[in-house]
This record gives sequence, C-alpha cells and structure tokens, in this order.
Amino acid sequence: MIADRQFLLAHPAHFIAFGFGAGLAKKAPGTWGTLVALPLFAVLHSVGMPAVTGAVIVFLFSIGIWASSVAGKSLGVSDHGGIVIDEIVAFMLVLAFTPTTFWWVLCAFLLFRLFDITKPWPIGLADRKIKGGFGVMFDDLLAAVFSIACIVAAQSLMV
Repeated sequence: MIADRQFLLAHPAHFIAFGFGAGLAKKAPGTWGTLVALPLFAVLHSVGMPAVTGAVIVFLFSIGIWASSVAGKSLGVSDHGGIVIDEIVAFMLVLAFTPTTFWWVLCAFLLFRLFDITKPWPIGLADRKIKGGFGVMFDDLLAAVFSIACIVAAQSLMV
C-alpha cells in the first residue's frame, strides 16, 4: 500500500499516525510532525493546568501506539517514515518542560530532532529491538527524555 492522501483518509488510525497529514511530506516528515506539536501544545498550555497537559500527553501516547500499529500493518512497514504521531507526542512532552520563549523552544526543537535522528544509545537500541506500535512510540519517548535532561541541565546552569 502507498502512503498518500487516499491512505491517510482510509482509516482514522492512518490519519492520526500520519500526524493529520504532516507525515505525507515528501521531505523530512518527522520534522514536520514535530512542528505539529507546537500548536497542539499551545492549546493545552493555554488551559494552564499541568495535570491536564500530562494526562492528554499520556492519552495521546496510548492512542499513538494503536494508530502506529494499525498504520504500520496497513503499510507492511512497522515504523514507516510517514508515521509521525511519535514525534508529535514526544515533542509535546519536551515542551511541557521547556520555558515558553522562542529561544528555549527552538533549542528544545533542535535537541529533540538531534536525538530522534541520531538515535544515540539506548534510543537506537530501542528502535532496533522494540517493534510494533509501542516500539514506534518508545524510541521517541527516549529522545524526549534526553532532550528534557539537556533543557533542565541548561536551565540549572543559568541560575
């Protein structure tokens, strides 16, 4: 099966897994998926309740497992490049720990993309060993944790 607009609209899981269409980008779909997290997080952040933001991120992680699994099976590729719900959810988590200034958000974006693309240990190990929808989501969760650790460390140095 080909990942195109018809595929995107064929099943709700495809639409979710492909980041509402961002995953159809011909170049750098993961980067476009990461950018989708910005307005979604902005809406959540505007509520001003961290517990709600956390609950939504956990819920979206669970939905992402399902959607990634369904889309991967439909395409015959467990972690197809167009599946970007993992980037969206993981970067939303990073943003929850990032000061809301342009430079901090840019730094968070660059760190997350660096860890997601280069996949240092143990991210790369998880990417190779854990398959299915959970595996798709989990390696990006690890990239988020690495990014958050860098952001928190940088913040502590600036005090």
